Amino acid sequence: MKLYPCTEEPIKVYGLQHCLLPHHFWRLPEEILGRVSEGVAQRATSPVGGRIRFRTDSTKITIHTKLSNNRVDWAIPLAGSAGSDVYIGSKQKIRYVGLIVPKSYEENAAHLTFEKNNDLEDVTIHLPRNAQLEDIQIELEDDARLEPPTPYAFELPMVFYGSSITEGGCASRPANAYTALLSRWLNADYINLGFSGAAKGEPVLASYIAGLEMSVFIMDYDHNAPTAEHLENTHEPFFKEIRKAHPKLPVLFLTKPDFDAKPEEAARRRGIIQRTYDNARAEGDNSVYFIDGEGFFGTSNRESCTIEGCHPNDLGFMRMAETIYPVLEGIMSSGGNAR
Repeated sequence: MKLYPCTEEPIKVYGLQHCLLPHHFWRLPEEILGRVSEGVAQRATSPVGGRIRFRTDSTKITIHTKLSNNRVDWAIPLAGSAGSDVYIGSKQKIRYVGLIVPKSYEENAAHLTFEKNNDLEDVTIHLPRNAQLEDIQIELEDDARLEPPTPYAFELPMVFYGSSITEGGCASRPANAYTALLSRWLNADYINLGFSGAAKGEPVLASYIAGLEMSVFIMDYDHNAPTAEHLENTHEPFFKEIRKAHPKLPVLFLTKPDFDAKPEEAARRRGIIQRTYDNARAEGDNSVYFIDGEGFFGTSNRESCTIEGCHPNDLGFMRMAETIYPVLEGIMSSGGNAR
């Protein structure tokens, strides 16, 4: 078996803005970490949304992960906090093959060995949500081919900005977050800029995101705005900063899914976000879209869609993704960004 570092060509890293071995699997570049809040800076050094991808005909593959920390999360299982998901194939033929996760919170190393046929196929590793990643190494048979992954169907990534829900809390494993589900269903790259408790519509993040090249921007920070007043003061200015840099970029506004606990407050917040959408449409902006989060969990068994009435579990994330998918599929297929 031959050992490859995950940053060695032709292996590709997706979804991360700063990737340098060891320790640096970050979602924001180093130069911006000192300009954002402490909460954003801390969460930006977790690799959630990051993926390692390559193509090989090796019939036996072993993937080794090493974490630089492995902290307990009050509501996310070890698999969801520190695990990495592995999939084989692409487009409609993608299939799940296993999870790489330490056996306990006291351990930082893990590995997964699996076998497949000798077809030249894509391998995708979804990186952990919470644990900071130190290294990933990939073992293939000595004579196996190793090639760049099949390109995603769309040239530019989707960009998500939002709360711990955007970040993937509390999926049982990283690839079950709504962002990851949408990426697989659409065969689209994405960047996850969810920052648990810290995504508050700050101008520095608006300016940073405005500088990214993307196929669509999904604005989902309702839950982290500390008050409705804060949301009202930041939501439309944040959008306008993006729109100024990208006049034709599709922008999708989402409202928070945990509508039931405080329906009056949730409705007020929804009205604020819808007003941003309505104002843009009134000004002739036909590249904005709106989804009401109250409908994410459906009407039956809503109480089964969350961990504690707020953060979605796998069922909640599946229902979110199923609601968002047709809107994003329409946006992406008509946006002229397909390969």
